Amino acid sequence: MTVSTLEDVESFRLRARAWLAENVPRLDPDAVPPLPGDDDEEWVKTRELQKKLYAGGFAGICFPKEYGGLGLSHEHQVAFTEESAEYEMPLLLNVPSFSICAPTILDTGSEEQKREHISAAIRGDEILAQFLSEPRGGSDLAGVITRADRDGDTWVLNGAKTWSTCAYAADYALCLARTDWDAPKHRGLTMFLVKIHQPGITMRRIKQVNGSTEFCEEFFDDVVLPANSVVGEVNGGWAVASRQLYYERTAVGGGSPYVSGRGSGRISQPKPDLIRIAREAGRSDEPRVREMIGEAHAMKRVQQQLIQRVNVGMSEGLMQPPAGSLMRLFRAETGWRTDDLAVQIAGAVGITGDAGAGRVGDNFLMRQGSSLGGGSTEMARNIISERILGMPREYAADRDKPFSEVKRSR
Repeated sequence: MTVSTLEDVESFRLRARAWLAENVPRLDPDAVPPLPGDDDEEWVKTRELQKKLYAGGFAGICFPKEYGGLGLSHEHQVAFTEESAEYEMPLLLNVPSFSICAPTILDTGSEEQKREHISAAIRGDEILAQFLSEPRGGSDLAGVITRADRDGDTWVLNGAKTWSTCAYAADYALCLARTDWDAPKHRGLTMFLVKIHQPGITMRRIKQVNGSTEFCEEFFDDVVLPANSVVGEVNGGWAVASRQLYYERTAVGGGSPYVSGRGSGRISQPKPDLIRIAREAGRSDEPRVREMIGEAHAMKRVQQQLIQRVNVGMSEGLMQPPAGSLMRLFRAETGWRTDDLAVQIAGAVGITGDAGAGRVGDNFLMRQGSSLGGGSTEMARNIISERILGMPREYAADRDKPFSEVKRSR
């Protein structure tokens, strides 16, 4: 569609406002999120909400029409997000299904994969996840040892993945595996689109310190994959993974154009409301507490402006994709500081209280999660220094060496 044939943003906004008021339940401003734990019921509700959005014509706003979306602009998505702020939204689908996996398939997948899986996700029929991290891999994604061996027209997958966000609720996952052990580590990888619930895949949910079980670990024992499950080129998986990591950094940084509604929907760790916490702690009139709330508000505003600037810069070609690490790093630092301020404001109420203030202690225990999601903050700083500022790359002993010759711990 050309710009001249697009529905103008204001008309779209008014249509969305009327449809939301008639079809979607409003959020209860006084509701307290459930305690962390299993969220299976929430996922059932999420699928239903996504199907409702699709039936109403408000799903996949920025995805192309030929793959089930509306083919509209980011401005249309922003308008819908603003109008839907007071309504229940399928936020659990934002990360990683819509903001990471679907755009990666859009950029690197086959025409068949795009038509089948992006449209299914938009309809609410499929949920997508990531099989990237490994138990022994740390932050070195290119060093994965999960392997896929060719067997005629199929591939056989063996190995293990971990820290897969909400994989138990998903239908398919993007899985990076090694397919050539004699090539250097970045050039012997292939990305696969794997059906999760099939013979040979064992999945376990990981219980975190706050009680949440949203992360999973997976074990692959002779899992048979069809030839059309390859995303991109055989042994070209690092190009796909690089694009996937770009979308992950952008999503974690808060700059994805594909999310609908505000937030990721992670009910295991709701964002602290500092004003509510101050009132529950009886400290809302203290000057120092007001200063801390003001600091958090200022950081949030700076973050919003940074996201806007980087997104515009990348869309106009003034910034390269690595600039997404700026958003990702500042998002982490904002999260750290907000959790720190919440603890300082809440005091003992953060442990003994109820409602918003009573969750402060749990949130603080999970504080470092902001340092890891979307790649560690150390990785973000490396990307900023090397790919944005042009500083020298750090030394790597395994660069350009056949992966079969790289020393690994046993």
